Amino acid sequence: MSWLRRLYDWALSWANSPYAVPALFTVSFVESSFFPIPADPLLIALVLGLRQRAFYYAFICTAGSVLGGIFGYFVGSFLWWTEAMEFSSIATFFFTYMPGFTEELFYNIQTQYESYNFVVIFTAAFTPIPYKVFSISAGAFDINFFTFVVASILGRGLRFYGITIVLWYFGKPVKRIIDKYFDLLAILLLLISIISYIIIVYIF
Repeated sequence: MSWLRRLYDWALSWANSPYAVPALFTVSFVESSFFPIPADPLLIALVLGLRQRAFYYAFICTAGSVLGGIFGYFVGSFLWWTEAMEFSSIATFFFTYMPGFTEELFYNIQTQYESYNFVVIFTAAFTPIPYKVFSISAGAFDINFFTFVVASILGRGLRFYGITIVLWYFGKPVKRIIDKYFDLLAILLLLISIISYIIIVYIF
């Protein structure tokens, strides 16, 4: 896990960098549409590095993530299908290279949307379940855009502001815990990622 430790230390060093906010926004944006690495680690590092800007970072992270989700929605809405309503080359690319995103899962999500579209989007936005899969599929299945945006703002906002509030309130103790038990926490995050993958493949 030494490379993760170096990545964490590198992200923490960005707190006083003029590029911290653009980096956080960019990672938040692309993670919601196609990038596999979540924005949470960078948000955590920045909040711990500069607590007085914690809620500003949470806003940037939420805004970037929601806008990235909207981008994913438009990919699904305008680029997912051919004129013959078959999968486009972009859809095929996602099915080939995005882990866990299969045609079977895609149609299973459609079934969930038919009954619980707001709840499904909110859950994907709030939990470690890959939000990008749902932002793209929401557009592909023509889920109401307003419903998608509201559910995304609530889910992403509660997630990132929740993390920020905890770090802001318990900042120094949390940083000491991370520094002391970094390897254990890295393994825990890996397990959460694996569980999220199992959920998205076998439940949806």
